[in-house]
Amino acid sequence: MADLMIQKLRNNEYFGLQSTFDNLYEESKKGRYFKNIYELIISEENIRLAFRNLKSNIGSKTKGTNGHTIKHLNKIDADKLIRLTQKRLENYMPHAVRRLFISKPNGKMRPLGIPTIEDRLIQQMFQQVLEPIVEGKFHPQSYGFRPKRGTHDALARCYHMVNHSHQHFVVDIDIKGFFDNVNHKKLMRQLWTIGIRDKKVLSIIKKMLKAEVTGEGIPVKGTPQGGILSPLLANVVLNELDWWVSNQWETKPTRVPYKLKRNKTDALKKTRLKPMYLVRYADDFKIFTNSYDNARKIKIAVEKWLKERLGLEISEEKSKITNLRKNGTDFLGIRFRAVQKGNAKTGYIVNSKMDPKAKDKVLGVIRHQLVKLRKSPTPEKVMNFNSNILGLHNYYKIATRISQDFNELRHKIHPNIKSLMFRNIFVYTIETNHIIDKFYGDYNCPKFKSNGLLVYPIEAIRHDIRGQRDPNFSVYNKKDRASIHKEIKHVSVREIEMFRKGIYKAKSVLYENNRLSKYVAQKGCCGITGERLTPHNAICHHIKPTGQGGSDEYHNLIIINKKYHTLIHNKDPLANEDYKKMLVKLEKKALNKLNKLRTEVGNPKLSL
Repeated sequence: MADLMIQKLRNNEYFGLQSTFDNLYEESKKGRYFKNIYELIISEENIRLAFRNLKSNIGSKTKGTNGHTIKHLNKIDADKLIRLTQKRLENYMPHAVRRLFISKPNGKMRPLGIPTIEDRLIQQMFQQVLEPIVEGKFHPQSYGFRPKRGTHDALARCYHMVNHSHQHFVVDIDIKGFFDNVNHKKLMRQLWTIGIRDKKVLSIIKKMLKAEVTGEGIPVKGTPQGGILSPLLANVVLNELDWWVSNQWETKPTRVPYKLKRNKTDALKKTRLKPMYLVRYADDFKIFTNSYDNARKIKIAVEKWLKERLGLEISEEKSKITNLRKNGTDFLGIRFRAVQKGNAKTGYIVNSKMDPKAKDKVLGVIRHQLVKLRKSPTPEKVMNFNSNILGLHNYYKIATRISQDFNELRHKIHPNIKSLMFRNIFVYTIETNHIIDKFYGDYNCPKFKSNGLLVYPIEAIRHDIRGQRDPNFSVYNKKDRASIHKEIKHVSVREIEMFRKGIYKAKSVLYENNRLSKYVAQKGCCGITGERLTPHNAICHHIKPTGQGGSDEYHNLIIINKKYHTLIHNKDPLANEDYKKMLVKLEKKALNKLNKLRTEVGNPKLSL
């Protein structure tokens, strides 16, 4: 499955908005204020892009208070959806938010607020335009819910603090119910300060925050988890903390400018300032320093600042100071500590493993999958098991002792494996395939087969060394973007734009999106002959006609040359000399493809 971030970058290109977003980012970095972004938010291109991004979001299938999902929007023709959305925003009143509770690892329930799909579309429109602006102002060491940053980047930064910066004391501060306690007035002021000064935009965001929650009424504080815009707004709130901590040491202004960061750090060490480095993922953060006394003072200062500046309460029982040379600290499912290497005073390196809660959860997930396989051994369940194992390996491989952790897990689920072997659901094999060779070829462990499919080995995992990403990396910088995403070469952005606009009859928004995806997937070539098409002679054909029960789904579409479209639908094209000449020029392979499409619409095959 393609990286979701890369797909979003492609989508930006499809709708010609990437350069616009890049400019917003650059202007934001320069300190510009944005007073007229509402028109960009409600532009046709941005609404179409929002639908495309929303459609690929797993939450698009979740019902809101009106019972609608993405399927409801799929049926509306694109132009009508654009008009309805623009009209609704003229005097926007959000629908009520559906309250949903999900289990947390500690057994408690996490409240989610699910907006209607129509409101999620609007939030997606706002998120797309606001993101490059706030990204230009966000601190480089925050990692949660930001483009092309993630848990592994946050943990790599933590490892760097231990291995290279020798900061072996960690301050953990737990904010009580952060998402439910965000101060609305403060948040609106922070948006204004960060550069969002379009009053229409701010007015609509305020209405989003005040959307009624079913069974609870109008919220006076908080930004509900479950909304598309909520993670961005949460980062806006805590960005002020990021920079406040950073300005105490890392980005502390000095009288004398230093060319090298090392020289500045050496100079700061001669002052009475306390070293402090923050690593934040959403509302979960750690502050690293070099002594217990410094950690104690930092903890008091940060707790006071959070309460007085942001109005946030701290959980005293969960907030603590850890000496990493003596104890481990948990962060994002990983427990890490500093262990001595050699005899040097600063010779400490990270030693990390799964934190106990995460390990128990993973054990439960694997056992559950194996029980499902035992009850109903189908190829689909084997594939689902493999997908889970590969996902777990990819996430936890950043831990240095992960091989030991997964060997222990394998030992604990051995009775489950034996049960499957006894029933011949799992059988030993020496077979392999390209995926096993790619991910597990270096491992010497027993291999099993089930329902004709190879089973991914649970214990086959090693630590993957992850370096720090450049802190100034941004997907809104063309040079940085080139390192993770090659812009579409086979079909130019101009061609995509021309093809996208080449629809003359009202079509569903689903058709518009899948038509565009098919054009890019086929690299602008005809699905019958393989010839390169221009946007003007390319047409999107329904393999099974909509009048015969065919849909606008991706699998039911094919891009072909316009001239062959008539050959598909004409019952007797051989009666026309021009059509006959076209058919004579077709190679046998192309003629077979044409005949297959003809039979799908109910016409007989052609032969010359």
